[in-house]
Amino acid sequence: MRRAPPKLHWRALRFALVALVLAIVVTWPAQTAALTWPPLAALPILLAIILVGIGFDIVGVAATRAHETPFHARSASRRPGARKAIRLVREADRVATFCSDVVGDIAGTLSGALAVGIALRAEPPAWHAIGTVLAVALVSAVTIGLKSAAKHLAIREADRVVWLVGRILESVERVVPLRILEGPRSRRGGL
Repeated sequence: MRRAPPKLHWRALRFALVALVLAIVVTWPAQTAALTWPPLAALPILLAIILVGIGFDIVGVAATRAHETPFHARSASRRPGARKAIRLVREADRVATFCSDVVGDIAGTLSGALAVGIALRAEPPAWHAIGTVLAVALVSAVTIGLKSAAKHLAIREADRVVWLVGRILESVERVVPLRILEGPRSRRGGL
């Protein structure tokens, strides 16, 4: 008997659409800055993009490694961020996909493109070919080195990272009318 082809995974399509929109929204101003600002002025933007990618990678890895149990006692005593931390752990696959794949990959691609843009604006023009290769190689080396250290930290301190992110999310939700990681509640009335 022949098997039916697998259906399109809607979650994957949603993540792809979010990545598309996010990449356009972030790339436009960053690329404009890289092409119009002096190279030294665009370097902080490049560094910020690399650090954002690494920060989100830490959250993605920590969510997959953290344990839910320590946050239940904190949630029972109404400690800030505990409920969000539980949600981060329960939705670890989605958190890791968004943080590590969507944001992390956009940051990696964008940082490489910005490195090329900065190198092409450097003087003298004869160095552009060598400069672009060196810029991309340097950005790759820095990103990979920092991500390696960051993943080690995320694995070792997963519960702390998730609790910190839970507190940050809860603080953001107090200010912005946006509910992050909200989903259907369990039948028992819990999270």
